Amino acid sequence: MEVILIRHTSVDVNPGTCYGQTDVPLKASFPQEAARTRAELEALLKGCDFCKGGEPSDNVQVAMEPATVDYVYTSPLSRCTRLAEFCGYGNAERDGRLMEIDFGEWEMQRFDDISDPRLQEWYADYLNVPATGGESFMILHQRVCTFLDELRQKPWQRVVIFTHGGVLLSAQVYAGLFRPEEAFDHQTPHGGIVKIEL
Repeated sequence: MEVILIRHTSVDVNPGTCYGQTDVPLKASFPQEAARTRAELEALLKGCDFCKGGEPSDNVQVAMEPATVDYVYTSPLSRCTRLAEFCGYGNAERDGRLMEIDFGEWEMQRFDDISDPRLQEWYADYLNVPATGGESFMILHQRVCTFLDELRQKPWQRVVIFTHGGVLLSAQVYAGLFRPEEAFDHQTPHGGIVKIEL
């Protein structure tokens, strides 16, 4: 099964803010960013070469062919559902397991302003130490694995998922592309697309 994972576009949050599962707004540049993501997705579905490393021209306009996708999922957070709708998948199934890592009590605080002593433990071992009242990367990874284990049982050939950076990293670890401790060396940019095989 081919699984196409798409990260949401840029969020309108001050740099250094811990926002995980908070339903934050998108930047005003959403229409332009989303149009680029949609063009890349459409071209990928049609097998266009620029999705393999090149750049699309400004006049790329490819008609979407929904029949080439068997099923579409999205995180329920609006930064993902808006992109799914923009790309023509307003009816994508929402699944909470596709949400970003939960930062618990740290949500919407600047990392530099968090006084919780646990933060230093998390910096030292974010794979295993959860945010206070939240998740570690491995807790996130476990719920993504549960989702992907179920997905593998479906009779589909191609699935599209609109989600978050942490979920994209976890899915690539699941697919054996790199180890968990290497994950954050492979962060996908906002609006970026990753393809894995299950």
